[in-house]
Amino acid sequence: MSDETPAVGTVQLGNLTVSRLILGGNTFSGFSHQNPKRDREMLDYFTMANIQKLFKQAEDLGIDTFLGRADRHVQRALREYWNDGGKLQWIAQTCSEYVSLPRTISEAAGAGANSIYLHGGKMDFFLAQDQWDEVPAAIEQIRELGLPVGMAGHNPGVFEWAEANVDVDYYMCCYYNPSRRDENAEHVHGSVEIYAEEDREAMMATIAGLSKPVIHYKIFAAGRNDPREAFTYAARHMRPQDAVCIGIFPKDNPDMLAQDVALFKEMVG
Repeated sequence: MSDETPAVGTVQLGNLTVSRLILGGNTFSGFSHQNPKRDREMLDYFTMANIQKLFKQAEDLGIDTFLGRADRHVQRALREYWNDGGKLQWIAQTCSEYVSLPRTISEAAGAGANSIYLHGGKMDFFLAQDQWDEVPAAIEQIRELGLPVGMAGHNPGVFEWAEANVDVDYYMCCYYNPSRRDENAEHVHGSVEIYAEEDREAMMATIAGLSKPVIHYKIFAAGRNDPREAFTYAARHMRPQDAVCIGIFPKDNPDMLAQDVALFKEMVG
């Protein structure tokens, strides 16, 4: 990371300093959260060359941190980018498709993650099933690797449980709970997703009382919200210690990231 303070500001996640605006990578792996055709369109667009181009654009715009799944596609993209001199830091998400949570943590760390957080779908599933046995050990594994540890979720109950039972460095709070993960932790491509205002309001009420920094995510409702409205809403609810993560699809608009950075600076400051 550059010694210069990012133009979008910084926050602290444990011992890791990150830009307050973070580039998200769900789109790289075809998670449009819209429909299967859109998923395939994203997979086709995000070649290694186009990912490298977006990484470089993010750096040029003052973003110093990328948040993405610890799947093989993302790992390969980051390896090529870093080998070419790229400086973005990586906050890694554990992957629910891995049978073993310890394995996905170990892979992410070995692939160069600067921090690791526990996947939101998995945490929603654990909440619904009241099966939290794996979580303390996973947190301890990440800590033993010397990395800041986070926890994600779409259901506010995840964070209520975490506040009472575990110690992490930050939370990943989704603005919506679009597809319940009560029976299956993985995202199901093509499933119906509901982006309800009452879910967004419920998460904001939860964030206000959390003791750790929060990375706000899915603020655009996977392309359903107007960007200006989304950043205005986020600015109203972000605390000084909070950051925001956004997903980008440059095929729709090559200037999308630059425009979002400008809106972030205008609304959040």
